[in-house]
Amino acid sequence: MHRGDRLVNQPQESPSSFRLIATLGGIAILSGILVVLSYELTKPRIAENNRIALEKAVFTVLDGAVSKKNFQLDTEQGSLSEIPDGQSGANVFAGYDAQGALVGYAIEAAARGYQDVVKLLYGYNPESECVIGITILQSTETPGLGDQVEKDPDFLANFDCLEARVNEAGDAMEHEIVTVKNGKKMNPWQIDGISGATVTSTAVGNALRSSTNEMVPALKAAQQGGTP
Repeated sequence: MHRGDRLVNQPQESPSSFRLIATLGGIAILSGILVVLSYELTKPRIAENNRIALEKAVFTVLDGAVSKKNFQLDTEQGSLSEIPDGQSGANVFAGYDAQGALVGYAIEAAARGYQDVVKLLYGYNPESECVIGITILQSTETPGLGDQVEKDPDFLANFDCLEARVNEAGDAMEHEIVTVKNGKKMNPWQIDGISGATVTSTAVGNALRSSTNEMVPALKAAQQGGTP
């Protein structure tokens, strides 16, 4: 065997543990920086898309509204403060018809569904004291089952005028909204659920119950205080 052959066949020195850790650490840091940069670059676009989608949803749940104002509802004080377009903090959206009359309020709500949180926007008419429409903002429920809450005409008919009346004292709902089994609806504050999508239709009821319990009495107090 030649001397050159001995040199070629010598085992190569393995990289040190420190070098391996440093390399992996550098890759992790670089990946983290890229993720943060991607998030920061896309955040304004995502926020604008969400704003546009929410604005469209307001007019979906408030039939007849042609303009809107954004408000922040203080549920402790029962007062509404107007929020200019483009600023964050609004949790109530008032819709007005062509004559400037109040059509109702649009409010976000959410509850746990079968797979994830179901987020929705609902319209509330303070004159009739009814939920007058809903639209799903975000849902990952099973296609063909859970998504029926967005498509089923019988289910959506629940919200032609779902009672959401404040009690005489003005501090709570007279009856809490609840989802019942399909075909078992007996009262105007009950939601007739969907067979095969019980969990998702129940989530809609839970979201509306939680939100109306908190928001509607405060809205009524704000109206009595002269807020539009």
